[in-house]
Amino acid sequence: MSQTQISPASAPDAPAPGAPRTRTFSWSDPAEHASLLGRRSGLELLQAMSAGDLPAPPIMHLIGAAGLTAEEGSVTIELDPQEFHYNPLGTVHGGVISTLLDTAAACSVHSTLPAGVGYTSMDLNVKFLRAVTLDSGRLTCTGAVLQRGRRTALAEARLTDAAGRLIAHATSSCLIFPLPTP
Repeated sequence: MSQTQISPASAPDAPAPGAPRTRTFSWSDPAEHASLLGRRSGLELLQAMSAGDLPAPPIMHLIGAAGLTAEEGSVTIELDPQEFHYNPLGTVHGGVISTLLDTAAACSVHSTLPAGVGYTSMDLNVKFLRAVTLDSGRLTCTGAVLQRGRRTALAEARLTDAAGRLIAHATSSCLIFPLPTP
């Protein structure tokens, strides 16, 4: 269960300018997910996470994701930009944006896989189109499978801001393989 404490500058009880801000979070044991990989389909795992029946993976807690929805061939992740996402230029770091794009694209592939089949990203090609700040509002990142074969899949992800403007786009190739039997 995620426990995040954020002290943004705009909060009424915000620290004085220049004062350090703090953030604390926790996560569940990732072995819980790993133990289910061969037993449930990718869509079943993702929908269980979306419903809260399974905890989100640690990366979702680390970046402070606000939500996840999954259907076969498509996954959507939401994130509210925070100060702790910022780079030295005062915008959300490209690594955070890339993490959202990679997760949405790869999980979209995962949503098409039966129990006993795994995947891994082989590449991620990202195009950054707009800067992201707190003023961007909630970000929505939607991934979709463009093509899936027996051994590889091609997926894309689109990141939009609260106004629906395209922020970034990515494509990703994934390798598909049978998981070892337990």
